[in-house]
Amino acid sequence: MRLHRLTLTAFGPFGATQEVDFDALSSAGLFLLHGPTGAGKTSVLDAVCYALYGAVPGARQSPGGSLRSDHAPAGTPTEVQLELTVGGRRLEVTRSPAQPRPKKKGDGFTTEKAQSRLRAHDPERGWQSLSKSHQEIGEELTGLL
Repeated sequence: MRLHRLTLTAFGPFGATQEVDFDALSSAGLFLLHGPTGAGKTSVLDAVCYALYGAVPGARQSPGGSLRSDHAPAGTPTEVQLELTVGGRRLEVTRSPAQPRPKKKGDGFTTEKAQSRLRAHDPERGWQSLSKSHQEIGEELTGLL
């Protein structure tokens, strides 16, 4: 498996959109995640796990907990997008947890359901949608991993 690009929006400590270009980081072969406590190193790894498996490891996704950043504006949706090559296929998986969003009419919030999308890159046709089903995406990625 090779990670190419990770984009996080309103995830963990990241209130805005952050992008990690793993191709640039690994151009010399290896890279190191380094920084002070609280810099977001574990959150980057959690985002990769969330994209691949739909959950983060251990107690960090406990019942009642949230993957959503406390620093994100109310209208910014929480989303993780991972582009990777696995099993000889270039894929892009996007996941959004269940989360509150402002109501379209009136005041207050409503809960947006969790969403997942999986796309595959075809050199001739570009990105092609494969699935929006959590279960199908989980089975596809688990089989490839």
